[in-house]
Amino acid sequence: MTEHVLVEKADKILVLTLNRPDKKNALTRAMYKTLATEIANAEADPNVRCVLIMANGDMFTAGNDLADFAAIGAATSAPGPDDGNPLLPALAHARTPIVAAVNGRAVGIGVTMLLHCDMVYVADDALLTTPFVNLALVPEAASSLLMPLRIGHVRAFEMFVLGEPVNAEKAVSWGIANRAVPPAELHRTARAAALAIAARAPASVVATKSLMRDEKLLLARMSEEGGHFGRQLKSEEFKEAFTAFSQRRAPDFSKFG
Repeated sequence: MTEHVLVEKADKILVLTLNRPDKKNALTRAMYKTLATEIANAEADPNVRCVLIMANGDMFTAGNDLADFAAIGAATSAPGPDDGNPLLPALAHARTPIVAAVNGRAVGIGVTMLLHCDMVYVADDALLTTPFVNLALVPEAASSLLMPLRIGHVRAFEMFVLGEPVNAEKAVSWGIANRAVPPAELHRTARAAALAIAARAPASVVATKSLMRDEKLLLARMSEEGGHFGRQLKSEEFKEAFTAFSQRRAPDFSKFG
């Protein structure tokens, strides 16, 4: 399944390109594993000084492949270690700078991963959505901690609980992204930023990033979120949300107290 994540190394940059455009780059477990492995391996690779994440097609990512969620929710056994998302701890541990180029829509993990990126560029038509509560789930990737710190509690609550989308202009003004550019210029602009980072003193860059983040705090919050997330996947609320999504109707949570 690695063809769904293209891997390129050049000019001290590791480029990871989401390449499942026919499925709107919905992320499968295999894709998460590839992303996590490549980001982790970059730490010990002297030929990688920056990671660039981008996507082919008209959408950055539709988020987690819902079939994976449904499979975990339908399983009779308790979630095991392999049910977790390996990308999340990889992002928390990452010391190599990460740049993201977001085209079109970014949903769920497609937005929360941006909070772990050091520079983010969005296309003018980008739209960021975190519909966790719409699916009867909870935020992940330590975003319940990072998003309020980044944009404030009331904005974060609106994004998480009401699922309100954020356009490119807001993403920049709120501090989620560095700059919005025309779609045709997005990948070139992001690559130029990655090259600029790669040209800086590497030990200094790594130390600066490390000083700006609290890895233990991020991992602790990811663990806490994961507990809630796993319980919600087994809940009647999620069953209703998933059924409603499949039937293309609004979920009815009125019977839940």
